[in-house]
Amino acid sequence: MNGNYYKSKRQTYIRCDYIVSMKFQLFLASLFSHIKGRHWWFGILIWIAMVAPAQASVILRVAIQRDINQVKVGSSTTAVVKDSNGRTLGQLPGMSAYYAQAVPGGVALDKWRSTLFWVEPTGKGFVYIGDRWYRGRTLVVPSEKGLSVVNWVDLEEYLYSVIGGEMDTRWPLEALKAQAIAARTYALYEREKQRNNPLYDLGATPDRWQIYKGVSSESPTTYAAVDATAAKVLTYKNRVILSVFHACSGGHTEDSEDVWGGREPYLRAVPDFDQNISECNWIRTFSPAEISAQIPEVGNVKQIIPESTSRFGSVKALKIVGDKGEKVLRGEDVRTALRLKSTRFTVSNANGSFTLKGLGYGHALGMSQWGAYNLASRGYNHLQILNYYYKGVALAPIRVK
Repeated sequence: MNGNYYKSKRQTYIRCDYIVSMKFQLFLASLFSHIKGRHWWFGILIWIAMVAPAQASVILRVAIQRDINQVKVGSSTTAVVKDSNGRTLGQLPGMSAYYAQAVPGGVALDKWRSTLFWVEPTGKGFVYIGDRWYRGRTLVVPSEKGLSVVNWVDLEEYLYSVIGGEMDTRWPLEALKAQAIAARTYALYEREKQRNNPLYDLGATPDRWQIYKGVSSESPTTYAAVDATAAKVLTYKNRVILSVFHACSGGHTEDSEDVWGGREPYLRAVPDFDQNISECNWIRTFSPAEISAQIPEVGNVKQIIPESTSRFGSVKALKIVGDKGEKVLRGEDVRTALRLKSTRFTVSNANGSFTLKGLGYGHALGMSQWGAYNLASRGYNHLQILNYYYKGVALAPIRVK
């Protein structure tokens, strides 16, 4: 690992415009015109683009709740409530929670009804959504199956929470800084991927996105890690990368094509530094009935056969054979279908049950968090850690217009 790697790379500047462009407004208008009459609720989304005030920083739209019937919202300080036109309807007192409910034509909040609501805390207040406190402000908007609640939050303040959700805040600062850059890069990658989504950029659950728990996972060390790396992201050939990470690989990370099928030149397999971590060594025993419950189409399970593995031992294809047929699980489906920690495992059959003995926790792509911990503990800095796990990348500052 070369600590001077980044100095040899040309700096890339990324312009992240938060102000909604006229092109995007025209897109929304065109889309609304096309579907008018079929999805009544979509028309109000045009107002989101038109009444949201401009900010001087990158704002993320994080979906905290989606397609629910009701949710509690509030603020730690007096909150201003606005409607779809940006008109102030009134105020909610601080430290009080109110139910927002889906109703025909929009949303009901306390004594008001509107096509959508903004809840904006005064001063430096936090917003309350469900059972957690968050920075930023709240948008409550109808969705196809009820309502959705979206937290509009500054990117850097979002990361204050994410770093504490993804890593132990007591870990070495260089590991936390590596996590901050990886998480910032991932958030902007998803933001760009969802650029045509009128509601949100990303969600808050670890099954699909980064762990975002609001202010409860913030700490002085997460502030330090985020602030020390502010506005820095990873790029490959001038584009923000898919900077995925995982808890531990169990000794060796994987190539992206062996997990997700598509080849990414910066997601290359490397020897890891996360052996002898207790959570990365696991054993699961399944009865045939337990597997049949997850994959009922095969009937009573008779055999589990790893058909192909990566060069580092991860199962790429797993055949499930039952009395009604067979099914082959591939890639990440192997892990998710049976709710396994990883796809790096061996299978044994004894007394009619199947025992899977495995290594690793997660998809084994990109940065290993436990590997980052061990490298930081040995004195490596965050740039060396990132350079090791993401190949051929450059560090670039975000420029906000």
